[in-house]
Amino acid sequence: MASRILSKSNQLNSAGRILNQNYAASSRLFSSGSPPKVLKGDEMLKNIFLDVKRKFETAIGVLRTEKITIDPEDPAAVKNYANVMKTVREKADLFSESQRIEYTIQSRTQGIPDARTYLITLKEIRIRRGLNDELGAEALMMDALEKVEKDIKKPLMRDDKQGMALLTAEFDKINKKLGFKKEDLPKYEEELELKISKAQLELLKKDAIEAMETLKKREEFKDEEPADVKSLDIRNFI
Repeated sequence: MASRILSKSNQLNSAGRILNQNYAASSRLFSSGSPPKVLKGDEMLKNIFLDVKRKFETAIGVLRTEKITIDPEDPAAVKNYANVMKTVREKADLFSESQRIEYTIQSRTQGIPDARTYLITLKEIRIRRGLNDELGAEALMMDALEKVEKDIKKPLMRDDKQGMALLTAEFDKINKKLGFKKEDLPKYEEELELKISKAQLELLKKDAIEAMETLKKREEFKDEEPADVKSLDIRNFI
């Protein structure tokens, strides 16, 4: 999302104008004459709008001050971009990708009674988030569930403490086999953020090159050489 916002400066300016116009219209509405009776739903929508506006302005404020180098092949540039996005999230109170995934899992799986549907839902979430199961962990977890259900001779329900303990023990074996450790979770989260940052820089680079190629087709720019994408300063377009 951040890369798309940054690469479309006209859209960014338009979004800012729309926010300002809507905010001004709302201010006039609530300040002229006697204030109208505010319904609970209206108040909720107003608060959501103001919260989104605040987050947007906070994020843009950070991006106006931080230098970003559009070079997805340079690990230092990727790391710097990841740090900038981390600052944006912290100041604008936004989820990281791992936090967003965790929230999605909690909200989507709430109320699922059985372990099999739970694992199937996790797979659906992974696919929708565009994440790859490169190590085949899902198949191993499903095999573990099959083993536990064969032992207990019935479908495993999530409120079955003994059965879930058996499944957790099997998952621990899988994690050990794959080399996963709970204490390494922060490292895995950082690796995920770096992968996302690289992908976003690649989108930025692609959008910048396409924009320059489009401009070069215009008569007034036909003799100009396209700029090196790495030399572009995004702050000049915000």
